Amino acid sequence: MDFKNLFDQFIGKRILVIGDVMIDSYLRGKVNRVSPEAPVPIVSLDLEEDRLGGAANVAVNLIAMGALPIICSVVGEILKSLLVEAGISDQGLVYSADRKTTIKTRVIGNNQQLLRIDSEQTNPISKLEEKDLIELVKVLINSGVDGVVFEDYNKGVLTPTLIQNVISLANEKGIVSTVDPKKENFLAYKNVTLFKPNLKELKEGLGLDFSFVHSKDKFEEAVVQLEKELNNNISFVTLSEHGVFIKDGQEQEYIAAHLRNIADVSGAGDTVISIATLCLIAGVPIKLIAEISNIAGGLVCEKSGVVSIDKAQLLEEVEELLAQ
Repeated sequence: MDFKNLFDQFIGKRILVIGDVMIDSYLRGKVNRVSPEAPVPIVSLDLEEDRLGGAANVAVNLIAMGALPIICSVVGEILKSLLVEAGISDQGLVYSADRKTTIKTRVIGNNQQLLRIDSEQTNPISKLEEKDLIELVKVLINSGVDGVVFEDYNKGVLTPTLIQNVISLANEKGIVSTVDPKKENFLAYKNVTLFKPNLKELKEGLGLDFSFVHSKDKFEEAVVQLEKELNNNISFVTLSEHGVFIKDGQEQEYIAAHLRNIADVSGAGDTVISIATLCLIAGVPIKLIAEISNIAGGLVCEKSGVVSIDKAQLLEEVEELLAQ
């Protein structure tokens, strides 16, 4: 396959990214001594950095591949400057004076994470905010988009009513819909195109307990159960060090993980759903969707913190690893 031509097809695709937006904040420095006040390390601060996370990290990954994402969410004002800096449109955002934007602050000393502090609000958005967001999404879908990504971090933006309304509208218009789920709304995403849980989310969402290593048949039974519940077209399960699994009707494939020097797994799922969505829109066969997404997820794990994919690096690895 001509992978450069495939990647060129991603350019300009308009994709709605609906879900929980957050800021990943990093405090980096050196540790040379322990505090005399308590048995904790003292970090001599060198760098403070804010990065877009959650649904916004999906958008950043899509931009890196040449697509045109539009974030749809309910956020506090604090996020606006970061979006402008990243070149992401805020036309799908509902700004709320009553809702704070999730901020995950990681304290890193000598390249090791020492502490994480979460400042967040996880209750469901209000009925008025839900209504406003649904109306915004309707306008955007009617104006023409190529795909819809649901990025769910259980922070309250994605409600069952919003999920059902958006999926129905996407299906009416024949628009690809993909989901990166969490436990709370796991079974609310009925009739989507592609559903992408990780193994832990699959087990929690269905209330099952089994060992993937010792019981692949139970894993595959779980996927069949998932498809009966959701009526989704494609099931795509990430399996950490065991790679990924993808299934479309009767066809299914296991794709092994590539050997990597793992630095940080944060944000890898965001990258995987971004690349899978673009490949799906481009009409790529399911095995290739899984292979390319698997490579992309592995690449970002080699870098510290939440980072987006590098398009040139991904193309180089795909051409090297998937050459026929």
